[in-house]
Amino acid sequence: MAVVETRKLTKVFKEGELGAVNDVNLETREGEFLVFLGPSGSGKTTLLRMIAGLEIPTAGEIRIGGQVVNHLTPRERGIAMVFQSYALYPHLSVYNNIAFPLKAQKVPKQLHKQKVEWASSLLGIGALLQRKPRELSGGERQRVALARAIVREPSVFLLDEPLSNLDAKLRASAREELELFHKRVGTTTIYVTHDQIEAMAMGDRVMVLHKGYMRQLGTPRQVYDTPADTFVATFLGSPPMNLLENGDFIVGFRPEHLLPSELASNPAITFRLKVKVTEYLGAEWILYATVTGGKFDGKEVISRLASAASFAPDQVYDFGVRDADLHFFDRNSEKRTQPKVLAWQ
Repeated sequence: MAVVETRKLTKVFKEGELGAVNDVNLETREGEFLVFLGPSGSGKTTLLRMIAGLEIPTAGEIRIGGQVVNHLTPRERGIAMVFQSYALYPHLSVYNNIAFPLKAQKVPKQLHKQKVEWASSLLGIGALLQRKPRELSGGERQRVALARAIVREPSVFLLDEPLSNLDAKLRASAREELELFHKRVGTTTIYVTHDQIEAMAMGDRVMVLHKGYMRQLGTPRQVYDTPADTFVATFLGSPPMNLLENGDFIVGFRPEHLLPSELASNPAITFRLKVKVTEYLGAEWILYATVTGGKFDGKEVISRLASAASFAPDQVYDFGVRDADLHFFDRNSEKRTQPKVLAWQ
């Protein structure tokens, strides 16, 4: 296991334009599963590729296991990377796909069988060793790609959206397999995704990126419960956090915290809401509503409620949010803050 560090890491593809990655300072923990999360173009894959040695930084330093690796090739960095496409060799069997890195590393041939069988048994693909990639399902190809990575016994795993080509059902099972795989192996792992469910479910910590900048780094609970700014607040959560401007501040609250008045005991803020649209999702209702009256008259908000609730479109209801469930952001910087005094209505 190794710690990965970046110091003021920057990548600019075109001079004079904003960098794809800007001044990112990061230090992983030994054996952790760290997720880079962000929308398309946020810089997460570019950051991963610089750590891997596939992109040359414009500025900054990368350390793996305490060693500066900027000048080292990908093979010399002791890392293994799994790509979105899996990049399996179609003409080779599963066995030979897994063994390929051993040949490249000039591992004695007599050790190949032992290492391939060890890696394939960890991932439950021992019965597939004589098949070709075209004979495998998407989930099986993913496991072959992981076995090919693990057979090298790297100090760091780098995974670039490895589940994005799978359908929803297979993604869920593959996600579970990846979590179990990491627990068995214990190798420091950095995982790139745009999917917040994957990030929240799998990550020991999540680093949220936007426009090349690190916006927040913390546990899934920390980035969800105490977002550092309005971008993190709205990017994490589905539906996103409600944000309402109020003087010098922006007031935020999650849809699940916007409750009917009888459930929001001693609310810090109350609303009269006219329901526009209701969505019944089985386990819950999603309400899209408009505030009627008060300082936020005409503002649109979203509530997420247990399925036992019942609300009709075009009807008006009283809702509230408790003090502990409110978030405040500076209107200019959009960063998290806490006002001393705030007039609600």
